[in-house]
Amino acid sequence: LHGVARAGLATVFPQAIGLAAAWDVDLMYQVAVATSDEGRAKHHAAVRNGSPVAYTGLTFWSPNINIFRDPRWGRGHETYGEDPYLTARLGVAFIKGIQGDDPKYLKASACAKHYAVHSGPEYNRFTFDAQVSQKDIRETYLPAFRAAVVEGKVENVMGAYNRLNGIPCCANEWLLGDVLRQEWGFEGHVVSDCGAIQLLHTTHGWTKTAEESVARAVQAGCDLNCGETYLYLRDAVAQGLVSEADLDRALRRVFRVRFRLGLFDPDEMVPFASIPESVVDCAAHRALARKAAQESIVLLKNNGILPLDQKKQKSLMIYGPTAARADVLLGNYYGLNPRLVTPLEGILGKLSPATSAVYWGGCNLTGQARKEYEVSLSYGRASDVLIVVMGLAPEMEGEAGDANTAEGPDRRNLELPASQEAFLRELHTTGKPIVLVLTGGSAMAVSWAQEHVDAILWIGYPGEEGGNALADVLFGDVSPAGKLPITFYKSTDDLPPFENYAMKGRTYRYFEGEPLYPFGYGLSYTQFAYRNLRLPTTLKAGEAAQLAVEVQNVGQRASDEVVQVYLTA
Repeated sequence: LHGVARAGLATVFPQAIGLAAAWDVDLMYQVAVATSDEGRAKHHAAVRNGSPVAYTGLTFWSPNINIFRDPRWGRGHETYGEDPYLTARLGVAFIKGIQGDDPKYLKASACAKHYAVHSGPEYNRFTFDAQVSQKDIRETYLPAFRAAVVEGKVENVMGAYNRLNGIPCCANEWLLGDVLRQEWGFEGHVVSDCGAIQLLHTTHGWTKTAEESVARAVQAGCDLNCGETYLYLRDAVAQGLVSEADLDRALRRVFRVRFRLGLFDPDEMVPFASIPESVVDCAAHRALARKAAQESIVLLKNNGILPLDQKKQKSLMIYGPTAARADVLLGNYYGLNPRLVTPLEGILGKLSPATSAVYWGGCNLTGQARKEYEVSLSYGRASDVLIVVMGLAPEMEGEAGDANTAEGPDRRNLELPASQEAFLRELHTTGKPIVLVLTGGSAMAVSWAQEHVDAILWIGYPGEEGGNALADVLFGDVSPAGKLPITFYKSTDDLPPFENYAMKGRTYRYFEGEPLYPFGYGLSYTQFAYRNLRLPTTLKAGEAAQLAVEVQNVGQRASDEVVQVYLTA
């Protein structure tokens, strides 16, 4: 998702939702190139050492291009947000960076997942039947997958756990056959999500036996099973449920990707086999991780307190339960790195020796609010500025089996946990300026903070250089230019039922209320002037439209700007 995962040392880039907040297609491509370079180097090192094990292979099950339709979904931070078009652009860039541009060989095999209509809840993903109209399927849930296949030429597509309008996705002939292969011309292979084939009979009750499940899946076009259920294929053939010709078709597709990866050719024939191990965690990749983290930060509020002046900063108080946690840099499906820079470390690294700085966690991540605030508040009263780092951590949102709060892998509500909200309000009583830094991979309803604190930034799960990137923005070395890839709502009450997959009332495209921060929102330290918009007044069906606008930085600081254009029929 954001660097080679679960294979030891790697460059850890911002989690996918943070990369999406950069709204930078070229940056996404660069991150994917770096990731596939490191993956290739680690693969060949493992082969040379005689120890190729799990997670040193060349089929990368990424990107996750499901639509983040509801901010309560625990895995939403693996995605590129709620918009089909932004997701498609970033997904195509990622796929091309992973797979390379050699005419014969793939650098690695990318995988568009989870196909399709899959975005929580996690607790019932093995039994859920997503009932969705063709309009929502075609306008929201499928466009990014179509782009991955038609434009990105993705080699691999992973079927989802759930049913779609009654039929399990991994045995859905309409999804895997009619749409994927006939409409879109997909030539790669389809893999099931892990354990999904056995669910056809064990939890969905769609088939009665394992033999029937494997037969229906292969016939529909699922070529590879993550799991053990395809061991029943021999019996399914013997029972006449599936033909050897069906198996041959799946085998051809699976062997095709192995040939394209060069797994049967000597290294000297495969251009990517010469990528050296020294590329892993190299200086250039670390610099790219810092750049990506800088671009991913979204400034949500600023009453003028930011950027902080290093020279004038005499005393600083750093609070919050996620300020010193390394896991808030990582998100999920992450690699390991010996130099993980937490928000606390990044901020301290910017300060001069003459600046007084104190850190105090101050409150629990979840649960009840602490009562022993007074010592903590006394430090705050003696400081010029309070930087408060709080929000979400990977234990609070993730895949089923990963997150471990009482609420489970999904979130039940969007508000800050009671312990954090209470502490933030206590800090406000000091009367000192507060800069709130929000960690986490999904929207938070921080309406009280928006009204009462001086500045708010959202940093997602920003990767190994996250602390340094945050400090770069706080102290003005970099002007924030990130834009939200999701809607921040004012309240959980603004959302339709989580289990309802209809798009009505969801995301910026269909939400009828007033958001706290809209999709595409993000402030800057400078100002931009837009002028001379030029676009056609009429357009024929199928005709390309050219739009032009002049954008000028009319402020006092250098900065990026994301020019956003919205079209509606």
